[in-house]
Parts: sequence; structure tokens; C-alpha cells
Amino acid sequence: GFTLANGIAYVQAMIDRGMEVDSFAPRFSFFFAAYTNLLEEVAKFRALRRMWARIMKERFNAKDPRSMMLRFHTQTAGATLTAQQPEVNIIRTTIQALAAVLGGTQSLHVNSYDEALSLPSEEAVKLSVRVQQVLLYEAGITDTIDPLAGSYYIEWLTDEIEERAWKIIDEIDRLGGMLRAIELGYPQREIAKAAYEYQIKVEKGEIPVIGINIFVEPEIPKIKILKVNPEVRSRVVERLKQLRANRDNAKVATALENIRKAAENPKTNIFPYILEAVRVKATLGEISGVLREVWGEWKAPEAL
Repeated sequence: GFTLANGIAYVQAMIDRGMEVDSFAPRFSFFFAAYTNLLEEVAKFRALRRMWARIMKERFNAKDPRSMMLRFHTQTAGATLTAQQPEVNIIRTTIQALAAVLGGTQSLHVNSYDEALSLPSEEAVKLSVRVQQVLLYEAGITDTIDPLAGSYYIEWLTDEIEERAWKIIDEIDRLGGMLRAIELGYPQREIAKAAYEYQIKVEKGEIPVIGINIFVEPEIPKIKILKVNPEVRSRVVERLKQLRANRDNAKVATALENIRKAAENPKTNIFPYILEAVRVKATLGEISGVLREVWGEWKAPEAL
């Protein structure tokens, strides 16, 4: 519900700038996480796709079928990875990736099993790629569209998730839209509340997590983890110094000032100015710094 409300806010902002919905909506894409409850996750993605089609058709009067398509990337849920018995994470991420594919994802990222302990090792990354390759080349689940359609449970669960998500969107509309809801702290409070309640249930054993509250083993198994060479930082710092020394800093200053002026005008599209700054080798930090100076930094409402 929150993610689709974000999408609604983006679409409305584009329309408010005078753009026709079908001129930009076909290029929209979303980013979702996949968790381990296989059937629930499949139903979640199916509900999302159905809801977005309805939003675009009925709310924004889109005519192009491509505007109604929910294109999305999926990443397996890093929050489900455990430092205890890390090899079990391979099973978790495989189920999560399977759910994403069955739910219709366009692209996929599978977390590495050791990411609860460190940045992933090369071995772990390769294994994550192999999970995707097995799903693509061996499992046969991409041979048909929406392969679980018609299952009584999947169809019921899709309807149930959709109904609950519409209630969230209706509440956000009542508050005045997603931007206003964020200013009021509504989505942040609900997300924090859900995370807290989930953690309490895990700690009480009401939600089973292998290695945490069931099938616990006394010792954390030793696995090879990635240790980043500290010289990497020095090389990056030196490379940045060389960049700043060799670029045309007058052009950089001009480009950054143009971003500042564009950011000060709410009706100006700042993206062309950002592109120009990148072309003259302004850094991400410099560009972000200018935007922070103009717009300030987001601070969560004190009520949170």
C-alpha cells in the first residue's frame, strides 16, 4: 500500500507539471523485497500488479496498456538473513527468489548467504547467481505467465492482500496524499510498529526462525568471510584527489551553481542540470551538497 501510494504521488506530480500520463507511465518501475512465506509473497506480487493496473486505468485514465503494467525489480529480503547457521540463508533466498519469479518480477537480485556477517565473499556471490540461473534454466517456472493463477488459496490470498492494501491507500488519501502522510509520520510509524511487533514475536518464539528460536546450535559455524583490504580506501581517496586536480573546476562550479538555481525553482526540471554536472565530473557528494543547501535535510517528525 505504501509503495503504490508513492507511485501515485509520482504520477500525480508529473501530471501536475503538464505531462500526459501515457507519455511517461510506461517507463515506471518499482522495487520490492521478497520474503520467505512463499504463497503469501506470490499473492503479494499478484495483488500489486492488479492494483497498479486499476490505479492507472481508473484513477489516472491511462489508455496505453503499457502504462498499466507493473514492472518491478525484486531483491530477496536481507532482514531475514541470520548470522546463526548462515548456510540456511541459501534456502531462504532461494524460496524468496522463487516467489518473486512466480509473482512476475522482471529482474532479480538474490542476497548472498553471508551478508549477515560481512560484505559477501566471491564464493557466496557466485552461489547467489547460480540460484537465479537454476530458476531460469532448470526449474521451468518461466515457461508460462502467472503459473499459480487459479489456485483457490492463491486467489483468496491475493484478494485479501489487495483489500488490506486499498485500506492503506484510502487512509493516505484521507490524510492528503503520500507527501503529507510522510510529513505526519504515518507510514514511518506503521512500518516501525510492524517491525517491532515482528521482532517481539520472534523473541517470544511465536514466529519460528531456524537458528534463532528453533533448532538452535550452540556455536556459530566458521565460514570464510570477506575482509576488505584497508588500502582500498586509500586508493579511492587518491583517485578522488586526482579527479579534482585534473578536471575543469571552473566548469564544475558553474554546473553546480546552475543546479542551485534550478533547485530554487519548484517548476524547473533539475535533471538536465545534474547530467551536465556529471559530464564535467562533479562528484555525487558535491551535487548532493548543493541540493541539501537549497532544500535542507529531511528530519522525521518528533512524534515518531
